[in-house]
Parts: sequence; C-alpha cells; structure tokens
Amino acid sequence: MSRTAPSSATRRQILAGIVFTGALGTLFAGAPAASPRDFHGYGPLLPDPKGLLDLPAGFRYRVLSVAGSPLRSGQGAVPGNCDGMGAFAAGDGGRIRLVRNHENRATAELRVPPVVGLTYDPYARGGCTVLTLDERGAVADERVGIAGTAVNCAGGTTPWHTWLTCEETEDRAGANGYAKDHGYVFEVDPAEPLRTGAVPLTALGRFAHEAVAVDPYRGVVYETEDAFVQPFGLFYRFLPDRPLGGTGSLRAGGRLEAMRVPGVPDLAQVTEPGTAFPVEWVPVPDPSAARTPIRLQDFGRAGITHAQKLEGCYWSRGGVSFVSSYARTREGAAADHFGQVWHYDPERARVTLEVLFGPSTDIRLPGDSPDNICLAPGGRLMVCEDGGGEQYVFGVTRAGTVYPVARNADNLGTAQAPEWSEFAGVSFSPDGGTMFVNAYTPGRTFAITGPWR
Repeated sequence: MSRTAPSSATRRQILAGIVFTGALGTLFAGAPAASPRDFHGYGPLLPDPKGLLDLPAGFRYRVLSVAGSPLRSGQGAVPGNCDGMGAFAAGDGGRIRLVRNHENRATAELRVPPVVGLTYDPYARGGCTVLTLDERGAVADERVGIAGTAVNCAGGTTPWHTWLTCEETEDRAGANGYAKDHGYVFEVDPAEPLRTGAVPLTALGRFAHEAVAVDPYRGVVYETEDAFVQPFGLFYRFLPDRPLGGTGSLRAGGRLEAMRVPGVPDLAQVTEPGTAFPVEWVPVPDPSAARTPIRLQDFGRAGITHAQKLEGCYWSRGGVSFVSSYARTREGAAADHFGQVWHYDPERARVTLEVLFGPSTDIRLPGDSPDNICLAPGGRLMVCEDGGGEQYVFGVTRAGTVYPVARNADNLGTAQAPEWSEFAGVSFSPDGGTMFVNAYTPGRTFAITGPWR
C-alpha cells in the first residue's frame, strides 16, 4: 500500500453520471435488481468544518479511534498505519467487533503492544487491534488481537467468524532485527484472541500476502500477493485438508496452488472488460519459500501468470473477485492500467476481467489504484483509493454509475503541496447500517451512518 500513482484533480471532481468501463452487470450478479434510474449516488460531498471527512448531505461520521491515544484495555497506545479491517456481530443487541490491521514495518513508531500469549515475534511491530462497539455504536473496549507480526496489510473474514490477517513481507529471521521468519497469514478470533494466539498458518504459503477470501461452500482460501516490482505477484488458492472446520482448521494443512491462465503470462496485457479465460491451478513447489520466493519458483515449461500489485480480494456471487491495483510498462508490466477487477468462477474454472479503472480507458473516469474493496448491502461496490492526489471512497451501482461516498479532507501536506492519506479497510456492519473505514495516516477509524440505500 501507499504507493504513488498518477492523478488528476479535474478527473476526480467530475463524478456525476460517470461509469466505469467493464462488465458491471456480471460483477453485481446475484444482488437485488435495480433500474439504472433508481440510484445515482448520494449527491455532492460537503466540506467538513472539522477538516477530516467530507460526506454527502444526511451522512455523519464518528471517529472511533485515533493512533497514539490510549487503548481502553490499558495495554498501551493505539498503533498507527491502520489498514485492512473486518466487522463481526458480537452477540445480541447490535454489538459489533472490528478487527483492524496495522501495517507496521520495523521502523514504525506506534507499534502494536506485545501481549503475553498474543505475540509471535517480540521484535516485529505489526498486528491487529479489536474494537468492541456497544449497542449505540460507541467504543466499549479496544485491545490487542495479535502482536509481533509484520506489515499487516489486508486480510479477510472466514465463514466461522474469525479474521485472517496477512503479512505483506518476505523478511526472514535476522532481517530488520526480526527473530522469526515472516510472510504468513495468522488467524484472529475477535471474541477470544487467546484462543487463536499467534500461530502462523504456514501451509498457506510464505510470501508478501495482501488479502484473502474464503469460499463459504467449499472452504477454499484464495490469496493475493502484492508485488509491485518484477517478478510480479501470483493469485493463489489453498485447498485445506479440513475445509470449513472452524477455528484452527487451517492449521491442519492442505495444498497451495497458483493460477495459470494459458497464454497470459501477465494479466496487464488484457485490456477488454468481459474477456474470459480458462484457468489451470498449478501446485506450488515450495510453499515455505525456503530457498526461493514462490513467484520465482519453477512452475514448468508453461510458466505461471503474474500481475502487478494484486490487492483487494473478496467473495461474491459464488466466486472470488480480486484487484490488480495498477500496472506500469516502465516497471516491466505488459501494459499500463490504473486498476483492474477480476472475477474467478470456481464452477466454470474461468477468470474474467470485469472492471478497468482510470484515465487509460477514459480521462473522465474517477479513481486510480483501487485497493481495499467490498460489497455494500444492496450489492454496490465500495472502492478505497490508494493513489495520488485526493483520496476517495467511491461507490459503483449495478448500472455502472460511479459516485463519491467520502473524501479525505485532512491535508497532511501544505496548501502549495497538498497530500492526503489513502483510505483502507472499508467494511459494513452486519446490519448494513454503518460503513467503517480507516484513514491510513495519521491513523483514524471512522464509523459513517446515514441514509444508506
């Protein structure tokens, strides 16, 4: 995350009536049907007098947590670099637990405080915190969920209501002062973090993980690899020996495979939305990457399919959607783009390019470098930007209309050289009434309420 991408302030200001290029009808298949005339967004964003978050009329935000403030548990300070996030029901009455990643590297000032029983590597500064919200949406508790992990970027929820947090690094013990190898996925139980502890799910592979999505019917885990320099990352699936076995089942082992699209060594070369390809799954020779990073391993004469900046990943309509945040020919990609959304259909073993972002397709299109994405109640796509210039959360309707949902108004730069932090961790409460999102820097978690449709 936090990579620089091209931007256009003018392009970002022209929002009404704009559509993405792509097969949006298929992306939202399975969501409630709607006429294109039914919804065109919530209207223009209004300047926030507090200078934090611009929202449409009728919407309000609350700041739930700020980096550097004391954790309510007394375990230390709220860590910084707030990234991926998941929301879970916490019993009856509307209580909610938020599990929030902290993408802390070895030099991070606000580390996740080490806690006995929850710390993997005492020299690593990343991890997760868990916020418990009461029936009114106020923060009732805030504590460490896991510590001693590194560069916790995104992740994903499981059908058994736990959070899988992903380390976006390949550092080994000895690098950056670490005592243990990193590059793993860890499971966090929001209700009882000590039950899951700090155990790496080694069978899911050791690489620069970004996000995961779990097939709720088959138990297959899909994983993205965020590699922004060559060789670019891979798209993986993990076939667990104990699918859908609940908390701890992913520790029982399984088989890791990587996606091969025959004839397509780089997903960036595909530029026509709606284009579909058959998929082959190839066993990963060494998931532990003991000697060679996975994306450099020998997958046979036919090779393997790579993509630059594979990021967001989520389960929807019987398959898994995943994001390539951008591709740049000057960095070795087959073609330039400002973001792709792909969808893999496991029943047909086919992958389809569904959305193409940014000015490489149409200068009017808002958005570049899509990162965290989720489906909002009612079937709309929510997209967090991680590019240059102003930073938005955009919504996209079934008809393809793009509309602004939120804009980061906190200028971290100067009037002459403004700079805004990316959004991350967009997710919705179980009842769909609240959208949660993080401002990565300086580290704030927002709860946004209003007339969600």
